[in-house]
Amino acid sequence: MQVAIVTGASSGIGFGCATKLAADGLAVLGTGRDTDRLAGLTAEIGDPDRVATLAVDLTAADAPQQIVDAALARWGRVDYLINNAGVGSPKPLHDTDDDTLDHFLNLMLRAPFRLTREVLGHLRPGSAIINVTSTFAVVGGLRGGAYSAAKGGLTALTTHIACQYGAQGIRCNAVAPGVTVTPMVEQRLDDPRFRKINTEMTPYPRLGRVDDIANTVAFLCSEAGAFINGQTIVVDGGWSSTKYLSDFGLDSHWVQP
Repeated sequence: MQVAIVTGASSGIGFGCATKLAADGLAVLGTGRDTDRLAGLTAEIGDPDRVATLAVDLTAADAPQQIVDAALARWGRVDYLINNAGVGSPKPLHDTDDDTLDHFLNLMLRAPFRLTREVLGHLRPGSAIINVTSTFAVVGGLRGGAYSAAKGGLTALTTHIACQYGAQGIRCNAVAPGVTVTPMVEQRLDDPRFRKINTEMTPYPRLGRVDDIANTVAFLCSEAGAFINGQTIVVDGGWSSTKYLSDFGLDSHWVQP
């Protein structure tokens, strides 16, 4: 049985990825900070032979070893690493203090760097690493600041891993979600400006769903994705690659904020 580690698995995209991979027959170690939410992941998967959880601060010095040791102790192998854990609500560069910068970089760049380094020695040919980045790592994003910097760094790390370790049969790709309806995003959709930028400029009649991201991650972990390496797959309904504006957007009176 193949084994996947999923960070940030207690909610949102990470929860969706963990449950999808389990449904596809993998064993999953899900990490997060909230023990109660992780218990929900265990209940959702519903098969104690194929799920384990670990409450851990990914930025802690010993977190990578804790996570890898937990997977090896339970199943004796690691085949896939999904670096998903993240934080939202970024601020633009001029409003970002050093503490915020360090928090974003530590969680969304340094932590996956260190965890990947710990996992590498245990991966076999045919294994894969998937880094969940963002459209803000593909195009300029308003208010991106430290978030954009961290996700952009993770994109560069993705291509390095693909190049350095691809010859060993270890693939690495990134999945870049657009606005995906998760608890972290739902409250922001109450902001008319945020909602307008994303709904009226996406050439598809809905926003992203967790399943859209989870299915893409699962595809990259499957035999069907076995020759994809060093790529970023953007899952955003066309938001970042087009100049689309809806009829409503074209007909509306948009005022200077």
